[in-house]
Order: sequence, then structure tokens, then C-alpha cells
Amino acid sequence: MDQVFLLHPDDDVAIARQQLLGGTRLPSGANSRGLIPPGHKVALRDLVAGHAVRRYNQVIGYALHDIGAGEHVHVHNLGLRDDSLNTDRDYAFCADLQPEPRRQDAYFQGIVRPDGRVATRNYIAVLSTVNCSATVARAIADHFSRRHHPQALADFPQVDGVIALTHGSGCGMDGEGDGLRVLERTLAGYARHANLGGVLVVGLGCEANQVDVWLQRSHLADGPLLRTFNIQDSGGTTQTIERGIALVQHMLPVANAVSRQPCSASHIMVGLQCGGSDGYSGISANPALGAAVDRLVAHGGTAILSETPEIYGAEHLLTRRAVRVEVGQKLVQRIRWWENYTRINGGKMDNNPSPGNKNGGLTTIFEKSLGAVAKGGTTNLQAVYEYAEPVTANGFVFMDTPGYDPVSATGQVAGGANLICFTTGRGSAYGCAPAPSLKLSTNSALYQRQKDDIDINCGEVIDGQIDIDAMGQLIFETILETASGKATRSESHGYGQNEFVPWQLGAVM
Repeated sequence: MDQVFLLHPDDDVAIARQQLLGGTRLPSGANSRGLIPPGHKVALRDLVAGHAVRRYNQVIGYALHDIGAGEHVHVHNLGLRDDSLNTDRDYAFCADLQPEPRRQDAYFQGIVRPDGRVATRNYIAVLSTVNCSATVARAIADHFSRRHHPQALADFPQVDGVIALTHGSGCGMDGEGDGLRVLERTLAGYARHANLGGVLVVGLGCEANQVDVWLQRSHLADGPLLRTFNIQDSGGTTQTIERGIALVQHMLPVANAVSRQPCSASHIMVGLQCGGSDGYSGISANPALGAAVDRLVAHGGTAILSETPEIYGAEHLLTRRAVRVEVGQKLVQRIRWWENYTRINGGKMDNNPSPGNKNGGLTTIFEKSLGAVAKGGTTNLQAVYEYAEPVTANGFVFMDTPGYDPVSATGQVAGGANLICFTTGRGSAYGCAPAPSLKLSTNSALYQRQKDDIDINCGEVIDGQIDIDAMGQLIFETILETASGKATRSESHGYGQNEFVPWQLGAVM
């Protein structure tokens, strides 16, 4: 195999397939100088200071000083200029629209709710309105924990579990501000989620996020499978826990009365995530997941790309695929919002990659973003949503979220995602109840180190054992199996409850 990846003939850098020793012959005819770590960049030709450096045939940064052919290219000699962050990009709205893919049919074993929604899992959730009710919510769910009480759900085999979804917010915020609206929208999205066969909402009673106001604004109402109450109205902690346990016990027989049946793959909505990325992410796992997304879209399903700060510098590749000008413009508006948001908080959009990303070979946010958008495949961008808004379009869509994975995935699930696909190059231990989460490694060394947490090894692409298209087919088939009830690695470990992290937006007062 070649010892480097050359991703485009016009690129200025190649990516080391494995550690390169000095004197390794490069595609440009130059020889590498010194050791180049795996996944890192090597200059193919001499680059003068200020020269735009290209990978994927896109600008990923500028030479900070002269770089010789064969040298290691990374944070010591590659960076972004302030004017590169603010330069107007050629968004070319709708310029790369493609014909809609030919519709295909595939099926999975799903759970059909009475109103026609289709679930991939069947949980009962205890939601807290505020951090003050989190301990009580967890105590109620713990009563039914299979890990601590193995027989608690023995009579309810169709119920995947009783989970507590708690958070650190709900008060100390403007009662009419964006922060509360986002929290209300997130909790409402979970309360309506198809993967929840029953929901219990526990408040304190005096918080900003009042239960009755939330119900009214969210167009929800108490019923047999959506119960709400406050600690202050229930006699304190002990009696509140007892009341909550009794309410869940009443829900269990109804939630258990389900069975799986063949359902169209059009009912699958996948949230796309990447965390702990490396120099291989844009070569193996992300484009392979993109190939799976193209298949899902062809079968009528939906995929949600998110993490707005981590598509920064690559958003023009998405606006060109927007089905309408206003869809592309909405994405640009969210980018501008983020530029202002980071500025007023004393930061800037090039606050990424993280230390782990840099150790893995990623240098600038542009480079990371160009690899990240590959998760979205190649089909048209149908819609752009704000955080936790209900996703109603089919096909490839975008949701504005932070780059922090638990916050981002929480928004996607609130929007309706019933499965998460999470690529990682550095390693991840993550789940997202009530939506199962598949983790995909970008390289085989990571997979061998962390087999316990990784579902699919996309490092086989790097190893030359399989191509992107075939790996995409494998991922798509695994999505169908997972949606049908096959447990993921993270589910087997009990991940998913602590990873419920609604976006805390605005001042804490």
C-alpha cells in the first residue's frame, strides 16, 4: 500500500497512513524529512510563508513561515489568519443540486405507536424540569434499574428500561428568554419522542421552568403515559419518590404491550456526530458514514448533520447543495449568529480542534470541518433547523447545535432522531438514551484499544481491506439491525442517561 493518502491531485499535503520515517518517497517526488506521525500531514512541495495550504482541494490554513517539501505540517507552521475567518465565502446557493436519488425499499423491525410514529427502542423516562428535582428523578428510575434490581422489570420484557434524564438548568434564567425556550423545546421533544413509551416529569415547584407553563407552551397535556407533578406538592423527597414509582408502575403494563413489526427504513432518523476526531476522520469513518447516509436518504430516511462550530469553514459545501436559496441562507445566518456569540463571550470560531484532535493530526477548524461535513454524504440539503426543533423533512438536513457532542446529540434526539451514529478517531465512551448510539472508529489501532466501546471499525478503509462504498453498505446494514433492537456497545454498558445535556443558552442569574 502507499504510505500516504493524496486526497486530491492539487493538494499541498498528503496524510501519513502510518508513521513515516525520514526519506519516505512522496507522490510529488520529494522525500519526507524526519518522523511524521500517523494521520498527520506532510508537505508535498515547498510552501512559502503566507501560502494557502490545501487539503481536499480546499484551503485548510496558511503557512506561518516557509515550509520545505517533505516537512511535517502542523500547528508549528500552519494556522489561520483573522481575515480568513471573516472572509465572505462563495456560498453559490443551490449550485450543486443533484437529482433526487431513486427510491429504494428496505425494512427493519420497529415499534409502531398508536399514532403512527415508529420507534427503535421502548423506554419509560423520568424527566426533571430543573436541577433541583434531579436527585428525585434518578431515585425513581433507580428503583427499576436492571443492574441494581435485576427482577424489577422481569414482567415487562418489551420495556428497554426506565431512565432518568436530568440536567443542571431550569432556574436562574430569564423566564421569557431564549435559554428557557430552548430548554422547553428540548424537554417537549423528549416527551413526544417515539422511543419513549411513557414519560414522568418531576419538578420542584418554584423554578423558572414551571410544569404547567411548559405543558401549555409545548401543547402537551397530562395523560396516562405523560404524568407531571412537583416535589413541593407531594410531601417532600420520600413521598415524591414513592409517588413517582407508583406512577411508573401504572405505565409499565401499557408500555410493555408492544411488539416489533416490519417498518420502512423511511422511519429511521439518524443524528450524525463526530468526537475525538483525527487526521483519518475525513478519509475513513466520516465519508463511509456519508455513504451510509446516501443509502438511508435513498430509502426515504432522514439524517441530521449538526455541530455548527465544526462545519465552520466548510459551510459553503452545504449551501451549494441547498434545495432552495432560503435554506442555504438560514445556514449562513446561523454561522453569523455563532460568530457574534463567540465574540461577545471573548472567543472566536477557531477555538477548535481540541488537544486530542491536534494530537491526531488535525491543525485548524477548517481542516476539521472539511472532514466533518463528509458525514452528510452527497445528497441535497433539504432543511435547516434550530436547536431541538422538530425535524419534519425527510432526507439530509442540518440542525444548529454546539460542537460539544452530548449537547449536540441531545438536540438531535429532541428533534426526533431515533438513532445516533458517532465517528471517533481518538476514542469515545458515549451513549444517548433513548436513542441507540453506534460508534465508528476511524483507525484500527483505536478499535483494538477500545473494542469494548466501538461498534464498527472503519479503520479497515485505512488498512486497504475495504473501500468507502462497501463500508457505507456495512454501516447502513448495521443501522437497520440496531433499529430492529440489536444492542449497541454503549447500551450494553448502560450509557445514555448522564449524556442528556440540553444546551444552556444565556446568562445564569
